[in-house]
Amino acid sequence: MYQHITTVRVRYAETDQMDIVYYGNYAQYFEVGRAECIRELGFTYKKMEEMGVRMPVVAMEAKFLRPAHYDDLITIKTTLKELPVKHEIAFHHEVYNERKKLLTTGRVALYFIDSKTGKRSSLPDELREKLTPFFTDQAL
Repeated sequence: MYQHITTVRVRYAETDQMDIVYYGNYAQYFEVGRAECIRELGFTYKKMEEMGVRMPVVAMEAKFLRPAHYDDLITIKTTLKELPVKHEIAFHHEVYNERKKLLTTGRVALYFIDSKTGKRSSLPDELREKLTPFFTDQAL
């Protein structure tokens, strides 16, 4: 299992009249979590595209348990529970407030797509090498 944690300060523009983060903004919070998760491994979406791989989102789900508010410092925990073996990678997200209360959970699935052919591909070898040590028990 591979985990990454990042924080984001809720901006005023992300809230509604009730001082609650608008639910659609969680897609962006999940993206921040994913982007920083792969950045920690030495990758960015730009680098993946330079390698000839695109990663479109194909599914997203979220469960809203408690609200986040303007100026809250939220923590986004992003987890890869499985090493991708085919064309799909799934990121699991948990969003917490400063009191460590779980606010939202989510799962976002992306496909690896070959930029030239537009067809599904698999996890790039370079990224597989970085992730494999976190999943040694998965191979047993």
